[in-house]
Amino acid sequence: MRLLIVWAVLVAATLASFVIGEDAKHQAMTTAAILAIAFFKARLVLQEFMEVNTAPILLRVITDAWVLGVGALLIAVPFVASR
Repeated sequence: MRLLIVWAVLVAATLASFVIGEDAKHQAMTTAAILAIAFFKARLVLQEFMEVNTAPILLRVITDAWVLGVGALLIAVPFVASR
């Protein structure tokens, strides 16, 4: 049941990305929002479907740090590029 709920959240996040992308008035903000949703989804997939949530703490920390680090860098790109 838990995986079904996570799947529904992933579908809802995908639809939210589509809606946000269709109503793009501020390109940098839209890109950042869509990327934030994408990295949220990546973390959900890692934690729930790849079962990292039951892995040793070091693996959980590394995967969370990767998602946060890469996500922050990619989200920052549109703002730096628009200067």
